[in-house]
Amino acid sequence: MKHFFNRRENIVTEALDGLLLTSSNGRLVRLDSFPDIKVILRADWDKSKVAIISGGGAGHEPSHAGFVGKGMLTAAVSGEIFASPSVDAVLTAIRAVAGSKGALLIVKNYTGDRLNFGLAAEKARAEGFDVEMVIVADDIAIPGINQPRGVAGTLFVHKIAGHHAERGEDLKTVTAYAAAAAGDIVSLGMSLSTCSVPGQAHEDRLGADEGELGLGIHGEPGVERIALQPVTDIVATMVARLTPTLREGGSHALLINNLGAVPPLEMTVIANAVLSSPLGRRVRLIIGPAPMMTALNMNGFSLSLIRLDAEREAALTAAVEPHAWMPAVERHEIRIVAAPRTSAGLNGANGKAGENDRNRRLITALCEHLISQESELNRLDGRVGDGDTGSTVASGARSVLARLDTLPLDRPAATLASLGDILGTSMGGSSGVLLSIFFTAAAKAMADKADISAALLAGLDRMTFYGGAGVGDRTMVDALSPALQALASGDVAAAARAAAAGAESTKTMMKAKAGRASYVGERDLAGVADPGAVAVAGAFGVAASLA
Repeated sequence: MKHFFNRRENIVTEALDGLLLTSSNGRLVRLDSFPDIKVILRADWDKSKVAIISGGGAGHEPSHAGFVGKGMLTAAVSGEIFASPSVDAVLTAIRAVAGSKGALLIVKNYTGDRLNFGLAAEKARAEGFDVEMVIVADDIAIPGINQPRGVAGTLFVHKIAGHHAERGEDLKTVTAYAAAAAGDIVSLGMSLSTCSVPGQAHEDRLGADEGELGLGIHGEPGVERIALQPVTDIVATMVARLTPTLREGGSHALLINNLGAVPPLEMTVIANAVLSSPLGRRVRLIIGPAPMMTALNMNGFSLSLIRLDAEREAALTAAVEPHAWMPAVERHEIRIVAAPRTSAGLNGANGKAGENDRNRRLITALCEHLISQESELNRLDGRVGDGDTGSTVASGARSVLARLDTLPLDRPAATLASLGDILGTSMGGSSGVLLSIFFTAAAKAMADKADISAALLAGLDRMTFYGGAGVGDRTMVDALSPALQALASGDVAAAARAAAAGAESTKTMMKAKAGRASYVGERDLAGVADPGAVAVAGAFGVAASLA
C-alpha cells in the first residue's frame, strides 16, 4: 500500500511539526526535546489549573495532539507509530505543565501505556508533583475480558476532564469526574480492512467480501469476521452488542468515529443507520461523524456511548479551542419544508394540452427518425466517445412521444418549453441538458416575439454560452448553427442542406474541443462524423421532407 512520507523514522516528528505550522499562531508549542521526547502543549498555559495530559502511540491522528487546547488537553505525549511514549517523555510532560494544582493523566488501557504513564506518575510524585491517573477501558468487543482496550471513548474523558479543569476545580474533583465517565463508556469498532503502517509491508488478512467486528485501533484482529453486507445490517449487529452493556433508562452521547479511510459520504450513511436504529432513540447528543481516534488508514468506524447527566452534558457541549473536536449536536428529527410549486410559466394556465396536426406530424416524424437511428449513432459514438449518443437521443425521443398527447401543440412557445422540460428530465447526459437549455431559451424568445427562426437562434446562443462549444469544436453545434442561420430565410430545405454539410465537415476535424471526443486522439477521429451533428442533420432532413 502506498503512503506519503519521507523517512519512516521521521514521520511522527514531521507530522507534529505540520500540526504546529497549520495551527493558529501562538496556540500550540512543543518542547525542545524533539525528536526523542515528543510533547505538544498549550502555548498559553500558566500552571494555575489542573493540567490534563494524555497521549500514546502516533497513528491515531488527530488524537492526541489535535486535542490540545483550551477546554481539553494541556499536553499530549507521542510515541512512534502505535508505540507508547517512554517514561521519560511522560515525566517531561508532567514537569512542563504541572503546577500547584497537579496533573491528571488520561491513559488508554494498553500495557505499554499503563506501565510507562504509571511509572512516570510515580516518579513525578517522588519529585513532589501531585499526579493522578485515570485508565479508560471502553472497548466491549470481547465479553468478560479482564483488561478491555481503551479506544475512541477516551475522547469523552478528555472533554469532560478538560472542562472541569478549565473551570478551576481541584485535582480530586477533576479526577472523580474523569474516572466516573471512564466507567460509563462503551465502544465497538468495525472495519473492512486492516491498516497499513508506512514503511512496512502490508498484507490484509480479510477477504474481498469480509469485514471484521471488534478490532482495535492498532489493527489487531477483531473478535470475529463477518460477511460484507448493507450498512443497516452491520449497524444492527453492532447495536445488538452495544445495547446490553448500557444501563436501562437515561439518554446518551454518541461518538461516531472514522477510523481513518471511510469517505465522508459513507460516514454519513453510517450515521443515518445508527440514528435510525433502536439505539438512536437513546441518543441525546451526537459527536461526529469525523476522524477523531483513527487507526492510520483503516477503512472502518467505531461507535462510542456515554451515559449522560447534567454535568456531563454541560461538559460535552462546552466550546473548546481544538478544531479536531466536533461540537456536540442535540438529537433532532429531520425538518422537511415544502418545495416551491412550479408555476404555469410558458406552458400557459393549467398547462393544458392543445392540438395542431402539423406540429404533431413534425414532432412524431422527428422522434421516430431519431429512434430509428439509435444503433447507428451509438456506432459512431463508439468510435469517438463512450458509445451511448444513440441511446441517449432515442430515450429523449421516446419520452416526447409518450407525452405527445399532453403537449400544448397549438401554442408554439409552450410546446418548446414542454420539450425543454421533457428532455431535461428524461434524456440524460450533457446532450439532454444542452437541448433542454436550447428549447427553454427558445420558448422564452418565442413568447416575447412570435418568430420561430429568431427563437431557435436565441436557444442556440444560450446553449453555446452554457455548453462552451462553437462551430469547429466537433459537436452538434457544427450542424445546428449553420442550419439555423439558413432557416432564418425561411427555407427549410436550405437549412437541411446546411446541417448535412456541417455534419460532414466534422469528419475532417482532427481535434475535438468539447464533449467526450475531446479525450480521443486524432487517429481515432479521422473520417468519423460527430454523432450529435449527424443526429441534428437527420432531424433537419426529416423537417425538410415534411415542409
